[in-house]
Amino acid sequence: MTAAPVRSRWEEQRSFDELGRPLRDVTFCVVDLETTGGSVGDGDMITEIGAVKVRGGEVVGEFQTLVNPHTAIPAFIAVLTGITNGMVADAPPISSALPAFLEFARGSVLVAHNAGFDVGFLRHFAREQDIPWPDFEVVDTVKLARRVVTRDEAPNHKLSSLARVFRSGTTPNHRALADARATVDVLHGLMERLGSLGVHTLEELQTYSSKVAAAQRRKRHLADRLPHAPGVYLFCDDQSRVLYVGTSKDLRKRVRSYFTASETRTRIGEMVGLASSVTGIECATPLEAEVRELRLIAEHKPSYNRRSRFPEKVTFVKLTREPWPRLSLVKRVLDDDADYLGPFSSRSSAESCLAALHETFPIRQCSDKFGRQPSRSACVLAELGRCLSPCDGSVDASTYAAVVRQLRDALLRHPDDVVELVNEKMTALADQERFEEAGVHRDRLASFVRAAARTQRLTSLTRCPEVVAVRRDAAPGAGHGRWSVHVIRHGRLAAAGVIPPGVDAAAYVEQLRASAETVVPSVGPIPAATAEESERILRWLELPGVRLVDIEGEWTCPVRGAARSTLGA
Repeated sequence: MTAAPVRSRWEEQRSFDELGRPLRDVTFCVVDLETTGGSVGDGDMITEIGAVKVRGGEVVGEFQTLVNPHTAIPAFIAVLTGITNGMVADAPPISSALPAFLEFARGSVLVAHNAGFDVGFLRHFAREQDIPWPDFEVVDTVKLARRVVTRDEAPNHKLSSLARVFRSGTTPNHRALADARATVDVLHGLMERLGSLGVHTLEELQTYSSKVAAAQRRKRHLADRLPHAPGVYLFCDDQSRVLYVGTSKDLRKRVRSYFTASETRTRIGEMVGLASSVTGIECATPLEAEVRELRLIAEHKPSYNRRSRFPEKVTFVKLTREPWPRLSLVKRVLDDDADYLGPFSSRSSAESCLAALHETFPIRQCSDKFGRQPSRSACVLAELGRCLSPCDGSVDASTYAAVVRQLRDALLRHPDDVVELVNEKMTALADQERFEEAGVHRDRLASFVRAAARTQRLTSLTRCPEVVAVRRDAAPGAGHGRWSVHVIRHGRLAAAGVIPPGVDAAAYVEQLRASAETVVPSVGPIPAATAEESERILRWLELPGVRLVDIEGEWTCPVRGAARSTLGA
């Protein structure tokens, strides 16, 4: 192992003061290995480790050692590297060399040319020796070069070719230390080139993509004033129109990634190009951030958000309240004492669900309105035995009402009748090898089961006037986290907060409840929020560790409800 004098280069990076970790302040450990072959999985061994530690463009140390592989070095490898069996006979084994290298590299960012190869070998032997692998960040100069160096400059991205492009002071010769020195020059050359493209931090270096335009990268200052906190961010154009809404547990880090990460989605790049400001709304908890995001998307309908823009565009399956009830598809829930299933995000899925119900329950499918004593002609469905035909008096009111009660029970509580009947049809069709028809029935049943389970889960929460729940969230680097508190009213998030250290928890919760939004519910399965908001809240409530502080009403689901179906819908 040898130490080397300090060398100076890459002074251009010294004046940068950017978000993230400036490259001038990062210690890099550039490593290269020589081995007996190209695959650690085939039993190949390390024969030499060479490394150069650099910081701010200056070399601060070097490491070099031969390694006894305890196996013969193939002749062609000896010719290629110049490392012979005799040279490694008295060298330390990997069990000694590897801990020494890890100690040398500790606290730095590993750099290698084709890092997967070198780091893969090192990690493999660390596992074999039961040596804990440090949590190294890794930079691969091959990947960087592929994004920066064109075919016009070099025929390929081999170390020897790049060393010529960047005029390295060391010629690569398949010896570990020499190749590591050459890689240092390549790394600095890449950094100098990327510096002119606005890459000044380690985060920008690790995520650089040539597909991110320089103009897009220059807008990273828009993230400067955002906090490292959970919340919602809004990209706006020069007329203050909202272009895009997103959420993150760390606002600054997430927004910065739009300008520094390898964000290659064309539409997002276009959005960033139009953006002139980013507004951050700090939230007490991640759940509050998710809910605010949904509400803001629904309010502003940003053109670059694809989901959640039109929560009002939904469909319900309605079981009407009239002398001879029927099923229909509707867009709105009315205060008409009818029963509703949904919402469905698409009309086609609602139609599939409707078909499954009509296959099971022979109630009328016509949209005509008639009184308790109709006198009309029967339709084709009655002739096919798929309708009880109340229109021509074929069924009495009590028999029809009994079928409707079964249908209502399937919608709201127990879907077994629908599941069993459609499964029987699918089995019969499959036995006849009519698989395509069986698939249609399967899809219809899946639509019904999903909708029934969703409605039952939503209703179980939304019928509760208030639910107060807390959860201890893990705190980074700490043994104990903080307690998040959420007040939910009729499935709508009414308040969110975090209990401050040293504050009386019960008093804080009561104060949060007192200041929470007043929620006046309407009618239907989702009386106070969108289905998506209530589902987000349900997912949080079902997380491990959530504790119910208080509940008004009954939060229960049917024991034999749709969620127990084994369809996997």
